[in-house]
Amino acid sequence: MVKLDVITTRGGDAGETSLGDGARVRKDSLRVEAFGTVDEANAALGVLRLHLDGDAEADAMLARVQNDLFDLGADLCVPGIGADRLRVSDAQSLRLEQELAAMNAVIPPLRSFVLPGGSPGAAQAHVARTVVRRAERLVVALAGEEPVNAAVIRYLNRLSDHLFVLARRLNGNGARDVAWVPGASR
Repeated sequence: MVKLDVITTRGGDAGETSLGDGARVRKDSLRVEAFGTVDEANAALGVLRLHLDGDAEADAMLARVQNDLFDLGADLCVPGIGADRLRVSDAQSLRLEQELAAMNAVIPPLRSFVLPGGSPGAAQAHVARTVVRRAERLVVALAGEEPVNAAVIRYLNRLSDHLFVLARRLNGNGARDVAWVPGASR
């Protein structure tokens, strides 16, 4: 599928990169920003996996998500929405929804917004969540300029919710959540 035997090609030295269809674009193009931020989110998930304290179920979920994010990056790096390339599907978002619902079913309802923190794993889940939200905003902006697979936007939206609930799970099912106290620092 992929063979990379030369990493340094010097092809990007002039500020351009190749898309999956071979087209050359500036590295600061909205499309490159979008899939670059998806890559950043994936890296944040890699760090999160180091803070799971042996939670094999969470690790397996995040391993699937990391693979999904590579699919998503592959989808975004080829302009258009045709099915002739690897494209994200709504089945991937549905899996996230099911995992999210299962995690949320055992967590008490929120009585306040929560601040990122509580445990190292939860804090890192919130970092990953915010990177995913930024990726989502960039993909929405890209979709305003050219065709983008709508399943990509849905997936990123579900993933940020998934990571929020995972953060609560990693905080002892909400027991160590840090509640926002409006106006507490006035």
